[in-house]
Amino acid sequence: MAINQNHLFEELEGIKCAIVEKNASPARVAFLKKLLEHNHLTVVIIPSPPPKAAPAAPMPKPLPEADPAAVSNGEEKPALPDPPPVDPPTPAAPETFTIGVTDVTFNPTNAIFGRLLHTEDGHVVTLEYWQEKASVALDDIPYFGKASG
Repeated sequence: MAINQNHLFEELEGIKCAIVEKNASPARVAFLKKLLEHNHLTVVIIPSPPPKAAPAAPMPKPLPEADPAAVSNGEEKPALPDPPPVDPPTPAAPETFTIGVTDVTFNPTNAIFGRLLHTEDGHVVTLEYWQEKASVALDDIPYFGKASG
């Protein structure tokens, strides 16, 4: 059991793993797997379970409308049977994955800000590179030295 939400553990394929990311897209899985394996970590990837869908609220039944001609004659027409409810098509759940590493001491936050991960070309992995906002990990100025704004 993890002490806090920043260091999660789970059993993936029968192996105790530190969770790197949940609900990752296939492109994200390929990126992280390549990066983590380059840093000598054993990566375990499993499909994420589909999200739990909330039950649909029942639709209210419409009140039967009276026929104005029948009401003026004093006759009542029998109400038409309600059509069967039509369920809206369920959209297909996006295919996502859970990524873990077998080193249970691994914590992605500590690894990034502790400058423990490196790219294939030898640069230190920055937060922007990890989040795939930058295509190259150029770490000339540390994150705390960057001007805000």
